[in-house]
Amino acid sequence: MLKTNPNIDYSSYFTEPSLAAHKQYLALRKFFADGYTADQVAKECGYSRHTVYSMVRDFKEKMGGSDSEDPFFKENKTGRKPIDHKGEIEETVINLRKKYFSVPDILIATDAMGFDLTIYSIEKIIKDAGFARLPRRDKQFKSDAVSSYEPKLTAPISCHLPLPEPDETDEFSSQLAGLLCVMPYIVKYGIDKAIDGSPYPETKVISRVSSILSFVALKLSNVKRYSADDIWCMDRGLGLFAGLNVLPKAAWFSAYSSAVTRDMNISFLKSLHSIWLENSLLSDTANLDFTAIPYWGDDDPFENNWSGKRGKALASIQAVLAQDPESGLICYGDTTVRHDREDDVVIEFLDFYHSDMRADKHLKYIVFDSKFTTYQNLSKLNGRGIKFITVRRRSKTLVGHIGSIEDSRWKKVIVERENGKHRTVTVHEEYDTIKDYDGTIRQVFIKDNGKTKPAILMTNDFKIPLADLIQKYARRWLVETEIAEHIDFFHLNRNSSGIVVKVDFDLTMTILAHNLYKLFCKDFDGYSHCEAQTIFNKFISAPGQIRLDDKRQITVRLKRKRSLPILLEQMSTFKDLSYTWINGCNIHFGADSTT
Repeated sequence: MLKTNPNIDYSSYFTEPSLAAHKQYLALRKFFADGYTADQVAKECGYSRHTVYSMVRDFKEKMGGSDSEDPFFKENKTGRKPIDHKGEIEETVINLRKKYFSVPDILIATDAMGFDLTIYSIEKIIKDAGFARLPRRDKQFKSDAVSSYEPKLTAPISCHLPLPEPDETDEFSSQLAGLLCVMPYIVKYGIDKAIDGSPYPETKVISRVSSILSFVALKLSNVKRYSADDIWCMDRGLGLFAGLNVLPKAAWFSAYSSAVTRDMNISFLKSLHSIWLENSLLSDTANLDFTAIPYWGDDDPFENNWSGKRGKALASIQAVLAQDPESGLICYGDTTVRHDREDDVVIEFLDFYHSDMRADKHLKYIVFDSKFTTYQNLSKLNGRGIKFITVRRRSKTLVGHIGSIEDSRWKKVIVERENGKHRTVTVHEEYDTIKDYDGTIRQVFIKDNGKTKPAILMTNDFKIPLADLIQKYARRWLVETEIAEHIDFFHLNRNSSGIVVKVDFDLTMTILAHNLYKLFCKDFDGYSHCEAQTIFNKFISAPGQIRLDDKRQITVRLKRKRSLPILLEQMSTFKDLSYTWINGCNIHFGADSTT
């Protein structure tokens, strides 16, 4: 309840004015409203008669002018008081708008310059300057707009996230505040501990966890790694994801990756592999496939590899990926594959997998295409007790044999599909021996599979039902889908862009980002099958306001969109988590008042 001083005489404010303007107002009131003469006014108010006449003259001039304004009283204007006394902020905002910066981009840029603005104040400046609404623009146009701005915007120097002083708060905007919704999954599965225990390098300023999460932030946010398009290194929301004030500059990413070795990547992948096993996220099957990562330089130190993305062979780095068909997680990757040893990749993967004793009896099936390895290596897999499913290469003799099989020996098999539907195919199985393979194999001829020629599956598992065998191999095509996703969304084939990153390290970070998306969408009913681009559009690509207080509490208010209620419901299950790489802070997610 408001307390007042009981000894104050409020009437004295009107009878004994202390301000000069107040005394002049009362004197003029007596002269014009009460009919006092100049001598009476001068006597009661302590002025000379000449002074009274001068005040009357000035008052009439002020009230009778073309731009007359009340000389004593001014109307209080609602809203934020103007702070741009020199016009610097207004000029900056207008210059950015002339370069086709959107309001959120202007907010990020001005925040990096040290200006304390809001979206509403920026919109008012733009509206008052007469700018129309921006037309719809694609990502490349936005990138060109940012890169062409002169003078270049300078982002702050990256450092560990500072906490506000006691009784103070720090509030800022982010175009990708939704990215922070991935952070609970890093803690839930102990990925932050795996990073901290890895042999990856760190600096005195940026820790190991913050370093790796800086790369992951760019991967998850679908940022094209052009050094000119550096608006991302001014977004404090991306910096918060990595426990920093802002992400480091492009040159830092290149310098950091140069210190990473293949052994570091292998060690980290093994740590992640243990996490997937502990959480029962891996089935008994692994799908293997190659992908070509193109090289766009002038020199040609690389071998030619077939690129399914472009339908031709080109100078590239041959990489291999191993994917779990049940969870969709990528559990292994290698970019050091050369032609002279690509047939042995399946054995190398098995050695990687079995380096963890807990996994020795877990993996039962390896699925790959016909050109992945040799028959000699198939024999080695069989000797190690691993079941394989692959496609046998067609020969003229084998095609003729299939054509000679009587119709009565073929049978119909119903194969279940991922969407709950099924497909009926015509199959025939038999046992055979092949060159360089010790023992007998089971081969299955499949017709009505959408191809002009029958498919020929080959396996050393004689007990698995035909329908399950066909379904297992059909799911191998999922790894091809994931590879295409890595190229399109995670920009795996842009290793020669503005940020020069070692390809093997880039692939490892891509695998981590891919798996985080899979873990994220697994908790959302109806979205577990969605690709990374869909998850990004629906959940991650969400601007918002972020508030830090001195009690280690971070509040994230996301802009309203259709999928926000589902997201906030899931985020509420993580309200008690603390994040060690951001000073042990707790994060609370909520909805902003605007869309």
